[in-house]
Amino acid sequence: MLGGLGAGSSVRLYLPSGVHVAGVENVMNQNPGAYGIISAMAAEADSLKPAGMVPDEFKFEPKSKGLLTPRKKKPKELAVITECCTGCAGSPACVEYCPVEDCMFWVPDEDHPPFGRIQVDPILCIGCKKCLSKGPDGCFLDGCPWDAIVMVDTVEVEKEVGVMPI
Repeated sequence: MLGGLGAGSSVRLYLPSGVHVAGVENVMNQNPGAYGIISAMAAEADSLKPAGMVPDEFKFEPKSKGLLTPRKKKPKELAVITECCTGCAGSPACVEYCPVEDCMFWVPDEDHPPFGRIQVDPILCIGCKKCLSKGPDGCFLDGCPWDAIVMVDTVEVEKEVGVMPI
């Protein structure tokens, strides 16, 4: 059992409507020479920002703030938000602890506004586990108060979304 998922369990990624799992290939096809790196927004024109699977127009505030550099290697595990996510009424604890820019973001519930949930962009996640509330030996950390985040083996995530770049 890995990351709270039993043997035979599948990974279900909840992406905003309009974002398809073929997004990994689309990111790499947009700029194959840069291997998924795009120019940053006008305010950050001098720097580069890694391109995630989910386009910026689907990422709503609150969003994680932090590193703008692309990850250097593929992590062994990635954070996956489960269906237990409540969005913490718009003030999610997990987002504040994520050290990667736009990796964690708000996705509004189109059927039940103003509710929503948090999502993780699997291409941007570095697998640091700072968003979790479960630490080693069952101790509690400062991340998600609902245990709605599990760490899932990267291979399992890639079965769902396709092979990810570094």
